Order: sequence, then C-alpha cells, then structure tokens
Amino acid sequence: MRVCFVSRRFFPAISGMSVYAINLLRELVAAGHDVTMVSQYRGDAFGTAVYGGGPPPLVPGVKVIGLEQVGEQTSGDFERDIARMVDVIAAEHAVKPFDVLHAQYGYPTGWATLLASRRLGVPNVVSIQGGDGHWVGSCCETHRLAMVNVLNHANALLIGGASFIDEVCERLGTARDRFIVVPGAVDTARFRPADEARVGEIAQPARLLYHGRVDRRKGALDFLDALAILRTRNVPFHGIVSGIGPDVEPCRDKAAALALGPDLVSFTGYADYEAVPALYRNADVFVSPTYMEGFSNTILEAMASGLPNVSCFAVGVNDCLRDGENGLLSQPGDIPAQADALERIITNAALRARIARAGLEECRRVYSWGAVGRRIMEVYAGVVDQRPDTGFAPDLPMTPCRYRAEPHLL
Repeated sequence: MRVCFVSRRFFPAISGMSVYAINLLRELVAAGHDVTMVSQYRGDAFGTAVYGGGPPPLVPGVKVIGLEQVGEQTSGDFERDIARMVDVIAAEHAVKPFDVLHAQYGYPTGWATLLASRRLGVPNVVSIQGGDGHWVGSCCETHRLAMVNVLNHANALLIGGASFIDEVCERLGTARDRFIVVPGAVDTARFRPADEARVGEIAQPARLLYHGRVDRRKGALDFLDALAILRTRNVPFHGIVSGIGPDVEPCRDKAAALALGPDLVSFTGYADYEAVPALYRNADVFVSPTYMEGFSNTILEAMASGLPNVSCFAVGVNDCLRDGENGLLSQPGDIPAQADALERIITNAALRARIARAGLEECRRVYSWGAVGRRIMEVYAGVVDQRPDTGFAPDLPMTPCRYRAEPHLL
C-alpha cells in the first residue's frame, strides 16, 4: 500500500507526536508499505527555541518532505501553509498515486488532508491529538468549522481513549461512533528499566523527573510549586525539568522565586530522542501534573522504564493510569494534593514498588508498537477501497483567532 503520512511535528521538534510518528513510520516500512511523509516544521528562531526546529531528518525507507510553516511563523497564517500541504500531496500523487492519506492532528494537517482527498479521490485517516480536543475550535469559528468538517467527513478517525472521545464530542458535537480507539504505544525495547530486579527502588535524594514540553498546560509550573511544599516537609528530593517549550523561562523564574536552586532543581534543556531512555533510567519517579493530554507518550515511556508515575485525573491520562494501581493521581492544579502524592511515593517503598511493577507489566502487555501498528494498518485496509466524503464546503470564513498571534500554542 502507498501511504502519505502528514505530520504537524516531527524531529527535531520535541513532541510526543514526533515519537509517535517515528515509531509508526518504522512499523509501516517493516510491513512493506511504500511511505511518504510530508512534515511541517518551524524554521524561525522563536519556533526552534520553543519546540526545536529545522527540516525533518531522513527516515530509513521513507520519502521525507519538509515544509516550513512560513505562514504560521510570519502572521499566524495557517491557511497559507494548508494550501501548500495540499499542493505538495497532489504533486506527489501525480508522480505515483497514493492509496491512503493519514494525517496526524485534525488541524491544520487533518484539514489539509481532507482537502487533498477531495481533490485526488483518495481516502483518508485522521489521528485526533490533544490540542484538537482541548482548544482547537474554541479559538475561532474558522478553526471550529475546519475541525467539525474533519470529524464529520474523514473516512476514519483514530483517537487515544474514551476520556478524550468524551471531551471532543462535548466540545464539537461529534457522534461517538465516528471514533476508533487506538491507544498510544511505546518502544519497549528502547525504554526499559536500568535494572529490572531493582524496579521501585530510589536514590537518596529521590530523583523526580518532569520530561517533555515545558508548558504550564502540562503542569510544569505546578511541579515546581509542589517541590517547594516538599522542601517545607523535609522530604529529600532532586527535581529534574527536561525539555524545551514555551514556559522554560517562566519555570526558571519560578524556581528562583521559590529558592529552588541547582541543588534542588536541574534544568537539562533539549533532549535528543536517542538520549531520552537514559533520562528515565537515571530517575526514580516520573511526574506529569498535566491538565490535559490526547494520550501521553511520556507516561508510557516512564512505565516501560520501570518508573512509578505521579500524574493527574486528566483527559488522556485517565485512559492509561488508575489511581493507587499503576499510578498516583490528583486533580489538575491541586498542588498540595500533588505534593502529598509525591511524598507518598518517595516515603512508601511498598507502594512505590507495586505501582512501578504494575505499570511496567501493563505497558509490555498492552502498549507495544507491534500491536498498535497492526491496528492502524487494519484501519488502512478498511478504508482503502472507499471514496472520500466530499459533502462539505472546502472554503472557510476567515474570522479573528487568538492563535494567529501565538500560533505555536495551537
């Protein structure tokens, strides 16, 4: 099968979706599919600082086409970049026709793919990701209509879990039976415990790892506030903030204001994907005080690495973590409760070991890339003989949008 995979973020961008994309591409190539990836990327200094930028790297067995997000970078002109994506997909199809188009994110890439399907007569699959449910469509009528069209007219919609379906349906009015649940996955060969016999043991002081996009919507600032509470309780810890994102400097400022110096909190910056497994193996507890997810790749990586997870009752998290069973959860934004959970996981060795082992075993059983990749390919096989649904207006009204001023937040 000839597949066009359209990605919003791929390496060197730091995103769970970059990790998801590279693993899916590897599964498709291993299964013998002919794969082209069209990937957006930031090429400006600001975008590079926030997410990592520059053209996507080569992927063995995949034709990689990078498209700089020039419209987004200059004026939040998503539509300019969408038109370019459609033209590039059409040009590649003219050389050698695609059998299926698969977009990662409903907007802008999913909308571009829906338009390309309409032009080319090729069926499409769209993976709905975190921002699609959390904020795309709450920003303006233009993006709401684009998302509604994608949700109602894609040949197949993939989504990470039931809690995320609830949010998307509530916000955008989609019928629940439109969705196919395909959870996140992790490369369990790459992500594994440093010493399986010692899963659940911790160093002194306990090393608490926050890794991923450094963003207040992911709870990065809350993490620091919780650490300040731990210090007042004389609980020994060392916090690690790994990654880049829009709130690196606010986090540094908060650490300084809370007198969380280098002896208590380290900021380790950009982490190349090849170096990430070692980050987990050199930590004791994974902390993700997030407000919302589509499906958290970092939580799965931590589980596979044998770390106990401390997170929140949040969309996307609820689909993979259960409080007291394979994680400790509190309400998003409840910083005293988050500090309580961290204190419990640090001081209660039996609880820590039980949660860490339960997460590790479940990850290996449920979230392997072999199983998830096969499920996605089954979806391709189910739509490949379909015609795309063209019962929507391809032109959208242009309305003011708050993300045009801060497009990196979309």
